[in-house]
Amino acid sequence: MFIAVTIQSFEPVVYQEFVDLSFQLATKLAASIVILLLVRLTIKIARRVTRRALIRAEPTISKFLVQIVEILLVALGGLAVMDAVGIHVASLVAILGATGIAVGLALQGTLSHFAAGVMLIILHAFEVGDSIEGAGISGTVDAIGIFNTTILTADNVKVLVPNSNLFTTTIRNTTAMGTRRVDLEIDIGDRSISTSIDLLLELAKTHPQVLANPLSTCHVHSISPSGAILYLRPWCKTQDFDRVRSELLQKIKESLV
Repeated sequence: MFIAVTIQSFEPVVYQEFVDLSFQLATKLAASIVILLLVRLTIKIARRVTRRALIRAEPTISKFLVQIVEILLVALGGLAVMDAVGIHVASLVAILGATGIAVGLALQGTLSHFAAGVMLIILHAFEVGDSIEGAGISGTVDAIGIFNTTILTADNVKVLVPNSNLFTTTIRNTTAMGTRRVDLEIDIGDRSISTSIDLLLELAKTHPQVLANPLSTCHVHSISPSGAILYLRPWCKTQDFDRVRSELLQKIKESLV
């Protein structure tokens, strides 16, 4: 009889505790969802504000700083969510601090990519929109991220290159100077050298994309029993390089027939 009374009196207590616990979990879950939505909204607003604030800055620096702001907001949002669900942030920080050396060793490669990205921006090795060759990849720089650089190749392939790979290799920036020299090697056979030089210089001069300054030059590269090889070196703007090279080769071939 006593046992039955005890069980009957215990059931309402368990039920009440279950209700209270469910209510607490639901409250924490709702708070977490609200925080996540606020973080998402804050990131969108911060992205717009940062881009507007850096509208006069170089695209390279602008994109880099926007990414840093987004990561910081995500980290703060994560801490807020943990605090909302009852995870003590102070205890978490203490645990992370105790394991900091191990984490640092594990992430040293990632940290080196971050440091390399900062150095690439500080040294102005290249900027967004530049055409570069480095780490075995050639293409146009789309973005310099915190850990990697995004390069779009000529055949429109998106390639992510770790920043440290670019920082520790030789980089050819074909855009930085604004102009490029087109080096063409022309085999004129047994034709007259002086006449051929005049013809080649005239072809270069009449091309609309060839610059008048610096002047185009044409020199003898080598002579053999079968004829002579000349170097034609016109100048053009960087963005016109491929077009000038292709069209001049076509005109030269048609003119030397």
